[in-house]
Amino acid sequence: MNFALILFLLVIATGIGWCIDHFWARKKRPADAPDPWWVEYGGSFFPVILAVFLLRSFLVEPFKIPSGSMIPTLLVGDFILVNKFTYGIRLPVINKKIIEMNTPQRGDVMVFRYPPDPSLDYIKRVVGLPGDKIVYRNKKLTINGQEVVQKKVDDYFDRDRLFYTPRFMETLGKVEHQILVEAEAPSYVQQIFRFPHGDKCHYNSEGVSCEVPPGHYFMMGDNRDNSQDSRFWGFVPDENLVGKAFFIWFNFGDLKRIGSFH
Repeated sequence: MNFALILFLLVIATGIGWCIDHFWARKKRPADAPDPWWVEYGGSFFPVILAVFLLRSFLVEPFKIPSGSMIPTLLVGDFILVNKFTYGIRLPVINKKIIEMNTPQRGDVMVFRYPPDPSLDYIKRVVGLPGDKIVYRNKKLTINGQEVVQKKVDDYFDRDRLFYTPRFMETLGKVEHQILVEAEAPSYVQQIFRFPHGDKCHYNSEGVSCEVPPGHYFMMGDNRDNSQDSRFWGFVPDENLVGKAFFIWFNFGDLKRIGSFH
């Protein structure tokens, strides 16, 4: 469901109704006549819908985490806020950038439109920037020939699966974060889709290596062995970017998580 499009259509419908009444219909009614129902409701809803539309289109947008691909950073059921202007100002609905600002950096947690189906929003961590050579083989990540150090910390207990997973600290760019790596999971990656620039990725029994094309990004989940990401369906083009996730504002199951992500 394209919620931005629905809001846009509601803004247009209520705005037209308000303008018709304000500039024409009101002058035709007797001074003591009550407002028609469509005027009363339209006039009440128009400023509210307009404010919500502008807020979520240009400033922040709420999202709910639907899967465990970003555990332990983000859990299923986390409600997060996404900064919509960090990566440039974009026109709502068509998502066309009109003002350049910052570009994604390694380590950013980013919401984007899923390349195989842009009607869906995905969230992953930025691992590869345009021009980077990304290698993920035998559970080790290498960027431009330099291996990213994984420092072992305590195991993570998954309450849903009743399962302990090795947890590591990893640093991408200026961002230090936790990842999960299951030693028993296979190292190879099964390419699910034929994707644009697929010739820039090479698969074998140990994993995958990719060269990120211009204007694209390589994304991975923090739950490395339980994430469908760029290893499987390819690169994220710049036009698919939605914004940078920065804050957990609610979680019904664990109120202590509020504000725990930045």
